[in-house]
Amino acid sequence: MARKERPIKLAEPISQQIADSMGFEHLETAFEKEPTGLYLRIYLDKEGGITLNDCEAFHRAVQPRLERIEYDFLEVCSAGIDRPIKTERDARKAVGQEVEIKLFKPIDGQKVFTGIFLKVEEDYYYIDTATGEMRFHTKDVALASRTVDLSVLEDELRNEEETETR
Repeated sequence: MARKERPIKLAEPISQQIADSMGFEHLETAFEKEPTGLYLRIYLDKEGGITLNDCEAFHRAVQPRLERIEYDFLEVCSAGIDRPIKTERDARKAVGQEVEIKLFKPIDGQKVFTGIFLKVEEDYYYIDTATGEMRFHTKDVALASRTVDLSVLEDELRNEEETETR
């Protein structure tokens, strides 16, 4: 039986190895306590995005190898378009995209900044905002994530509705 205080040390290398063998990018293995139980969540990505079939295939491959580890639910997840920027690798992938930076402490009364992610360099995030280029030390950032533009979906739904009424 795995030691309860260290299950991540056992689960992470297993999920990393299987992700590598299947051609997926292993982003994170996490144990998350929720009211319904302990979730073992494995986050994956690949060029073009992870599909439901990819998640299912990975789940089938990894689950038997995790039997010694205590958890209530196993979830295999795609990175998601709104996944927080947690690592330098995440930051490099976000270059050129619109991001939202939330700070622990305000700068001139403002804690949330939105702009185009320019680069990560020497523990600083650089973004181009409406007022110009800004830089934020990573230790001052509570959350950095890509913004999600749902207007594309709204336009698509509107087009579908118009087509159906014709």
